[in-house]
Parts: sequence; structure tokens; C-alpha cells
Amino acid sequence: MKNIAQKYIHQHNFTSVNEQNVRRTWYVLVITVITMAIEVIAGTIYGSMALLADGWHMGTHAAAFCITLFTYSYAKKYAASDKFSFGVGKVGVLGGYTSAIALGIVAIIMLAESVHRLLSPIEIQFNQSILVAIIGLIVNIASMFILGHEHHDHSDHHSHEHEHHDHDDHEEHHNHDHHSGHDHNLKAAYFHVLADALTSVLAICALLVGKFLGWYWLDPIMGVVGAVIITKWAFGLMKQTSPILLDENIDKKYQSEIIKTIENEQTKVTDIHIWKISADHYSAAIAVCTTTDANVESIKHSLTKFDKLSHLTIEVNYC
Repeated sequence: MKNIAQKYIHQHNFTSVNEQNVRRTWYVLVITVITMAIEVIAGTIYGSMALLADGWHMGTHAAAFCITLFTYSYAKKYAASDKFSFGVGKVGVLGGYTSAIALGIVAIIMLAESVHRLLSPIEIQFNQSILVAIIGLIVNIASMFILGHEHHDHSDHHSHEHEHHDHDDHEEHHNHDHHSGHDHNLKAAYFHVLADALTSVLAICALLVGKFLGWYWLDPIMGVVGAVIITKWAFGLMKQTSPILLDENIDKKYQSEIIKTIENEQTKVTDIHIWKISADHYSAAIAVCTTTDANVESIKHSLTKFDKLSHLTIEVNYC
């Protein structure tokens, strides 16, 4: 009896903490903090506002990396806990959303400072400012290489649990979206580094032009451009993560295919909910009314081709 019951136990570990991504984030955090400390100390000693400003700007990104590392740690700690209904698969998504908000705040501060400098120009120490921007760019390029764009390494995704779904014929399935391994947490960290690199590039261009052509106004204009681009990235990341946090339904076409598979003249779907319980896993709760001898097992079997459904609950009512 125990072995039979084991077959029907639902697994709720939908986390996919990639240890390599954790190490990458730690490396970038250490580099960022060291650079921040050097710039703040040097700026204080030499009285350079440019060095001080860039140093504290680095601090905002260090805070974002701390959010990333905290969510990795939290997800790993509670991966096997029954404290949360569907596990901690959304922790990384929440971390990504939080970092997106932080990225948006950085953009707003950049915009406000740029507009202020455009209206009230100040004398720019070109040589020192260019040096600071180049140092920042080198650090950010190194950090981008360490993080790796779009986190393609999915070697640790073996922790995904699907035993309860009896998908023995996974190789025949036509839908494989949940294997893509979306790490919104790492993506947010990457965007912070990318934003800093963009700021440095725009600053270097503006400062060089300002130094040789005397176009002082170009520096704050580039700041406005950078703020707009970073805001767009922040909104993009929020648009990716917020539907998951708000349990948005799966797209209508996919849901319709599931209903079409179940329904016939004697069987009707009376209630259906399909939503993400992590960045890559869906849960489905489906209620069916039938006049046939269809049961939970037969309906589950008919849905095996829909491998997006990592957690499936079926209710059968005999009408």
C-alpha cells in the first residue's frame, strides 16, 4: 500500500538554483564592493565629486547583487519545506522584480541629476571624470563576462521534480518551454551591470566631446538618454516577472488545446486554472463534469503531451 501511495504523492520542489550562477554573483559582488571602496576613499582624499558619485553609484548595484544572493540562499534553504503551498519557485522571480524596481529608482535618480545639471551647469574635471568612467567600464565589462549573458548554463536544473505526472514519454512531447531555465534573478543582476556599463560608455563619449569641442551640455543629455534606456530595461523585467507573481493564466491557445483534449459530447470542463508556480513550471487545477466512466487517471493520461503542466490536480464530477 505504501508503494502504491508513493506513486500519487505530489512533489513541490520547483526551484532551480544554479550553483554556478551563485558563484558568479559572488565574484561580481566582491569586484563591485572593492571598486566602490577604492573610488569612495580616493574621492574623499582627492576631493573628487566624480569619484565619490561613481563609488556610491556602485553601491546601489552592490545592494542589488545582495538581493540576488539572498533569494538564491532563501530558495535553497526552503526548497524541501512545506511552508509554502507550491514551494519557493517564485523567490527568484520576486528577486528579479525587486531588482527591477531598484534599477528603475537608479534611472529616476540619473534623470533627476541630469536635468539638474542641464539647468544648472557645473564645471567638469574632464581628465579625472574620464578616468573614473574608464575604470567603471572595465569593471563592468569584467562583471558581464563573469555573469554570462542570459545564464545559458542549466546544468543544475536536474532538481525539477515531475514524478507525480507519470511523463514516461517526455521525449515525444511537443512543448518544452519549462526546460529553458529562466533565471530572472541573474538576469536582473546582469541588467544592473549592463546599465552601469552603458552609463560609462555614454559618459566617456560625452566627456571626450565636451573636452575637445566644449559641449558641456552633452554630458547631462547623455545622462537623460541612459536613464530612458535603463527605465525601458526595468519595465521589461517587471513585465516578465509581475504576471508570474500575480498568478496570471497561461495563454488562451494552450488552455484551449487542453480543454479540447479533455472534452467530448459526454465530458465538459467546468473549471480550469493554469498558472506559473515558478519561472518555468505551471500548475493546473481542472474540474470536469462527465456522464462516462472517465476518471482522474484517464484524464491525466490524456494530458501527458502537455509537459508544461508540472503539477496537475483533477476533479471529476459524475453528472
